[in-house]
Amino acid sequence: MNTRPFLAGLLLVGLATVPAHAQWTPEKPGSDNIEVLAHLPLGPRLSVADLDIEQELTRPYAYVSRMVYGDEGPRGTDIIDLADPTKPKVIYRWRIENQDLHVGTGAMDVKHFKWNGRYYVVQSLQFRQGGPNPDLGAVVLDVTGLPDPSTVKEVARIREPEKPGGFHNIFVYKHSNGRVLLFATTNGPTAHVYDLGRVVEGNLAGALVGEVPNPNEGRRGYHDFYVGYHPDSGQDRFYGGGTGGYYVYNVTDLSNPELLVTLTNIPGVAWGHTFTPGPRGRYVVAETEYQYAPLRIFDLQPALDGEVTNISQPISAWTADWRHLTHNHEVRWPYVFVSGYLDGLQVFSLMDPKNPVTVAYYDTYIGPPNEDRYPVFNGAFGVDVRNADGLIVVSDMTTGFWVFRMEGFDGWNGADWGVPDISSAQKWDEGPMGTH
Repeated sequence: MNTRPFLAGLLLVGLATVPAHAQWTPEKPGSDNIEVLAHLPLGPRLSVADLDIEQELTRPYAYVSRMVYGDEGPRGTDIIDLADPTKPKVIYRWRIENQDLHVGTGAMDVKHFKWNGRYYVVQSLQFRQGGPNPDLGAVVLDVTGLPDPSTVKEVARIREPEKPGGFHNIFVYKHSNGRVLLFATTNGPTAHVYDLGRVVEGNLAGALVGEVPNPNEGRRGYHDFYVGYHPDSGQDRFYGGGTGGYYVYNVTDLSNPELLVTLTNIPGVAWGHTFTPGPRGRYVVAETEYQYAPLRIFDLQPALDGEVTNISQPISAWTADWRHLTHNHEVRWPYVFVSGYLDGLQVFSLMDPKNPVTVAYYDTYIGPPNEDRYPVFNGAFGVDVRNADGLIVVSDMTTGFWVFRMEGFDGWNGADWGVPDISSAQKWDEGPMGTH
């Protein structure tokens, strides 16, 4: 979390917003086109972090990271059964051993994957020096046997003893070479890439298969990233936010990442956060983490065409409330689903990327701003979308787990919108996305 008062970041073209007083009232916390299917409280305030939902309807499971804030909260993962989306229930809780001895936040980001017919969950972890496991970056659980909780087994732990502090964020990607890869932040200038097939097969020594550098070489190069197939070039592309701004790499050859585009010297952005492209890889949604910061929309085409090497000006921006901060987001073109901290679930459209428009919202957090740390650091933390049926899930740091539907959104396939069928949702049993 990096809060900086860069008011210059507000001087942007096309800032689309709906005033807070027009959005929320105690009697009407959401727009008419959002239906709340369920709400499941999970525990103490500020103990809920990111989440992930499986994409197969036959595996109706969501995974929620649990963290400690101050002295409250567990460190681990909650597994939620969504067989009936109106009645979600926690069916398993994984917790790091010796909870009271560990120092640090604990579980932050979580992703699932499939390898050789079995299903797994990767839970990122962050522990500091002064307690156990400061070098532990992630734990891998075998969840193939769900919904039977007795079948969940820990199968591996990924450690980085030379870069202690754990993995703040992770992304799992089915590469065009057929391997399932884990991209992880480290307390160093590079993102690490692990072959998860090797991890679950016991070859931890050979699991690190690549590193993606940050040209600015900060102490922690990246905060977050997205990896996706780019059908026009046939490349696997990495989109990372971190020290200095945002960077796009060709990672088809993991041993030789090729820097394609930089987005630096952006007014109001010294540190990139979440960075997500649309399915064609042209338009990207970029977050930086400080109060008053909007989501910026960039057009990469001038750089991809070779006209420039760096892009420093957004074409537009969006926020729910200028006083707050929007956080994580999922792109299902033309929609962007946002976990907006104090503003809850927000959905806006990029049908016209120069004029983003809010289309739906629901405030999952109705309490006051955070008084312990950063004022905007509370409320909706993570968001995910199940493409098969359009189910929307949100993790709220204080109020827990939420399930929604948006009217007219019954699922997502890129072909329905005239774009490649590419999103963060991986297709484990097929070739690289966009090539079938």
